[in-house]
Amino acid sequence: MNVLILNCGSSSIKYQLIDMPSDIVLSKGLIDKIGLKGAKIKNHEDGIKFLFNKLVDKKYGSIKNLKEIKAVGHRVVHGGEKFKSSILIDDKLINEIEKCIELAPLHNHLNLKGILAIKKILPKVKQVAVFDTAFHHTIPDFAYTYGLPFKYYKKYKVRKYGFHGTSHRYVAERACEILNLNYKKQKIITCHLGNGVSLTAIKNGESVDTSMGMTPLEGLVMGTRSGDVDPGALFYIMKKEKLNLNDINEILNKKSGLLGVSEKSSDMRDILDGVKKKDKKAILAYNIYIYRLKKYIGAYIAGMNGLDILVFTGGSGENSPKIRKDIIENMDFFGLKINEKENLKAIGKEVMICDKSSKSYIMSIPTNEEFMIAKDTYEIVILKTS
Repeated sequence: MNVLILNCGSSSIKYQLIDMPSDIVLSKGLIDKIGLKGAKIKNHEDGIKFLFNKLVDKKYGSIKNLKEIKAVGHRVVHGGEKFKSSILIDDKLINEIEKCIELAPLHNHLNLKGILAIKKILPKVKQVAVFDTAFHHTIPDFAYTYGLPFKYYKKYKVRKYGFHGTSHRYVAERACEILNLNYKKQKIITCHLGNGVSLTAIKNGESVDTSMGMTPLEGLVMGTRSGDVDPGALFYIMKKEKLNLNDINEILNKKSGLLGVSEKSSDMRDILDGVKKKDKKAILAYNIYIYRLKKYIGAYIAGMNGLDILVFTGGSGENSPKIRKDIIENMDFFGLKINEKENLKAIGKEVMICDKSSKSYIMSIPTNEEFMIAKDTYEIVILKTS
C-alpha cells in the first residue's frame, strides 16, 4: 500500500512516498520557497499539486496515477492533552487541530494546510495525523506540571507536552532492535540534536520526561531558541528595552540560542568552524550547548535511577563526532566511555560508539520519522477499513 508522508513547514513541503508494510521508499524530496518573493509556487495547495505532477511524471515519476496513493500521513506538531496517539482525520479532528494552533502557532496551522490541500485534491483518500506530542503523554503529572498556580493548568492546560516524539520513539525502538534487547525493560536517553534540540528519558518503553515543554522553547540551547531562561531576566529586558510580548517572543524563538550568543549563525556547522578559528563567541555558544546537554543527561539518569542506552540522532547527533565526544567526556562518574575510533565512523550511520568498558551502550542512529508516520498511517488505515 502506497502511503504519502507530508511534513509542511512555513515555506516548504518535505515528502516521502513509501510502500507499506515493505518500507520501500518510492520517492522523496523537498519543495521549498513556497510563497516567497519570486517563487512559482504561491501556496501549499499549489505545492502539493506540483508534487503530484512529479510523482506521476512519465519519465521521473514513481507511480502511474494518483489512485495508487492509498493514504496520507501528516506530521502534526501539537496535539494538546486530547491526542495521545495517531488518529484518522475527519472534520471533527480538523477542528481540534485548529484549537491547538495557539499552543503551536509556528507549526500547527502549517500542518493543517497540508491536510486541507489533500482533502481538496484527493477527497476520498484517508488521512492520518501523527502528533509530535503523543509519545510524551506517558510523562507523570509531577514531571509535566509547572510550579504555577494550578488554576492555569485547569483553565488553559498550561503544562509540559514535549516534542520530537516520533523521532525519540523511533531511535529508542531501533536501538533495542539492534541490541536485541526488550524495549519494555530498558532505561534509555535519546538525544535529538538538530536545529531544534530535545532529550527524552524513556523507561520501560514509555517517555517519563523530556526537555521541551508546553512549547519547543523550554530546555536546551538550540539554533535560534533560547532554551531554559529565568523569566525574571525577560521581564528585566522587556522593561529596559521597552519591548512588548510579540517582541520578546520573536527574540526567544528566532534570535536566541546559538545565533544569539555567537552573533554569527544558528547552524552548528558554522559554530564548529568558528570554534576551530578560535572565535570567542562561537566557543562560548558551543560550550553552553554542550554543558546544557550534559546537565540534562545527568538529570535524566538520576530521574530513572540508571541508564542502559544513550542514543544520539538528528543532524548534529548523527553527523558530528566532536559533539558526541565532548558530551560524553568527563562523565566517568556515570561510567560512560566513548570509543573514539568507532565514534569517527558514525557519520549518518547506525554505529555503536561506546568503549567496551562503558557501563551503558552509546549509539548513533539516524532518525526516520517518516517511517514511523508511515507505520502509524498504514496500521490505522488497515484497522479502520478491515
